[in-house]
Amino acid sequence: MLYTRKGDDGTTKTIASKERFSKSSSIAEALGVLDELNSLIGLCKAKAGDFLLSFGEKKLLLEEILHEIQEKLFIIQAEIAGPLFPPVGGSSETSSLMNVPEEKIKEIEKIIDLIEKEISPVKSFFIPGENKLSAIIDLARTVARRAEREVIGARDENMIKISSSSLSYLNRLSSLLYALARIVNHEKGRTEKIPNYK
Repeated sequence: MLYTRKGDDGTTKTIASKERFSKSSSIAEALGVLDELNSLIGLCKAKAGDFLLSFGEKKLLLEEILHEIQEKLFIIQAEIAGPLFPPVGGSSETSSLMNVPEEKIKEIEKIIDLIEKEISPVKSFFIPGENKLSAIIDLARTVARRAEREVIGARDENMIKISSSSLSYLNRLSSLLYALARIVNHEKGRTEKIPNYK
């Protein structure tokens, strides 16, 4: 069933929770913005098509980078709300086993490092919108920032528990999306515009 009528009173629950809570609570906000971010990354992925990032002999398909981000966002959502499926082995300690591995943070950092070698260093803000793909990725960056804030807020209110590695991943994700927006502009030969503040 796509509807249960149980949320008609403005409450919801997570898979791991026995009690219902307000849809305006910090945990609902955190999970909602992670869902929003995943959908927006999906839009970026659909727009990316076969866009290839070239770093000398190393080639990376943008679509694959974005898909990997989506996979990790599902892990973070499962860590917060409780996974839909139990882990292999049938352990009941589901939520404690869910987090983004440290090596995935290193993978993001490697991609950022590759991009920074190809583009000019950041010395100012840039006006978004040089092309559709970079603009959508930049929008995803801002939603990733909001997701990080909402998750930290829910954690600070003791509504959720989240691993340090998953928090680090969220923090690094917005940097990756910023770098991806910039490299897309670079690859498409678009010059980034600096605000003139006049």
